[in-house]
Amino acid sequence: MIVEYIRYRVPGRGARLTEAYRRAAVHLAAAPECHDFEMTRCVDEPECYVVRLTWTSAEAHLSGFRTGPHFPPFLAEVREFVGDIEEMRHYEPVDIGSPVPSLYEWAGGAEAFERLFAAFYRRVPGDELLAPLFAGMDADHARHVAAWVGEVFGGPPVYSTGRGGHAHMVSKHLGRAITEEQRRRWVALLLDTADEVGLPDDPEFRSAFVAYLEWGTRLAVLFSRPGAKPALDEPMPAWGWGSVRPWRG
Repeated sequence: MIVEYIRYRVPGRGARLTEAYRRAAVHLAAAPECHDFEMTRCVDEPECYVVRLTWTSAEAHLSGFRTGPHFPPFLAEVREFVGDIEEMRHYEPVDIGSPVPSLYEWAGGAEAFERLFAAFYRRVPGDELLAPLFAGMDADHARHVAAWVGEVFGGPPVYSTGRGGHAHMVSKHLGRAITEEQRRRWVALLLDTADEVGLPDDPEFRSAFVAYLEWGTRLAVLFSRPGAKPALDEPMPAWGWGSVRPWRG
């Protein structure tokens, strides 16, 4: 990820800038290269505003977004304020440690997720609802799912660099016609397995864990419907303790 800061000074025109970005936000949200964005106003100098945009990479911003279909309508909304920009630069995060561990770290890292999914997929063949869905499952399937969930929860980019990221995960669900009953059973069995293998059971972690399972499995059902054509250019989701950028359908 790379962070872009755009600093504006707009005496007497703050409301117009804000409204322009409310309209422009539609085009940012539609761009797969843009992970998230926000606008802040300076308390000490109210005529100063900063727009923070997180891009999947500097190249994705400059060679993807800037040359793609979402940039022209975005620029049309904010063009009036281009001359008011005092700073527009990319910044990369600097690791200085964090008092709040990621969900990946809290869970116990790669070993914890590999243990969870190895135990889970040992149980799947004996489940009447799930066994048909996973018939012929690859021997490394549990390890791949562990890498996906680990990365989503803040771990290293093992799945995106080694397995193809979002597009590859979606391809594994296309045409499989997953039922709501199967989805519910998958979630219930995984939560039982999480208890069995000793995944953290504090309310904060489990609420985030369950929220992701609900969100992810409901997307899987949508992706698996006959004729579904989900967007394949979405970035990997990044799940935290209380916020996430949803995928577009």
